[in-house]
Amino acid sequence: MEPNIKNIAVLTSGGDAPGMNACIRAVVRTGIYYGKNMFGVIQGYQGLINNNIEAMNARSVSNILHLGGTILKTARCLEFKEDSGMELAYQNLKAKGIDGLVVIGGDGTFTGAKRFAEKFDIKVIGIPGTIDNDLYGTDFTLGYDTAINTVIEAIDKIRDTADSHDRLFFIEVMGRDSGCIALRSAIASGAEAVLLPERETSLKELITKLKEGASTKKSSSIVIVSEGNKYGGAYDIAHAVKRKFKHYDTKVTILGHLQRGGSPSGFDRILGSRLGFAATKALIKGETLKMAGLHGNEIKLTNLADALNKNNYKLEDDLLEMTHVLSI
Repeated sequence: MEPNIKNIAVLTSGGDAPGMNACIRAVVRTGIYYGKNMFGVIQGYQGLINNNIEAMNARSVSNILHLGGTILKTARCLEFKEDSGMELAYQNLKAKGIDGLVVIGGDGTFTGAKRFAEKFDIKVIGIPGTIDNDLYGTDFTLGYDTAINTVIEAIDKIRDTADSHDRLFFIEVMGRDSGCIALRSAIASGAEAVLLPERETSLKELITKLKEGASTKKSSSIVIVSEGNKYGGAYDIAHAVKRKFKHYDTKVTILGHLQRGGSPSGFDRILGSRLGFAATKALIKGETLKMAGLHGNEIKLTNLADALNKNNYKLEDDLLEMTHVLSI
């Protein structure tokens, strides 16, 4: 490997995602293994501006694989969007001799990283850390698998009380622009219906579906609502349905930030480790303005510009069909 990178910093930015700590651990230990000095930036881009940058060693990342959230903390930083904020961040990195940066986050994080690397003499590699699974260049983003498991566990418990009381539950999950969590959770939990941002389902269709279930003596119904669907949140939809469909006692559950927390799944621990390992090696080799992502079972690099601008994902046709076929 070419010794053109000597000092590497890692940060997490935007929303936290399970598996970020596994990724931080892999970045730090991979860099140390290859003889680099490693640093952690506390509170993302805000930490760069505030010069909250700490040296890290192999023991700095001990016993963190199982932890949710991020030990480096995260923050949203409007100041980093300004030239003056970026200039200050660069001067802080330069003062410590840091010439490589690994950023873990979503599209907002990558937008800042791309502009920063294009503006200043620093190499940047991105790692997709977001539960939404909405970035081009990777089959799975870090935290997505854990979020789905968290949603399924919650729905399983709600199903118990729904069956006991003959209730209709509307369960809202995260996904402002992406229905990935909602779709997979609906199939894995046996939901009767799912409302997605990408696919229009009229309230008339939904009510017809629920009436069919009632006519076949279903004891309960679960409807998964992605927060970004066109009819609004779960409360709005539940209110509209209740006016025309009074067979069930209607309840609403908003899972909210519950989906972002918790110990990462085995899949996310391994994915975070693989992405951190690959990103650090790529940075050491001199790569920049790239994102490390999972393609099939291989880790490959994608241009940050493509990760941000290309069609980021497509809901699987077979899963969409299954939501109708398996819920009869």
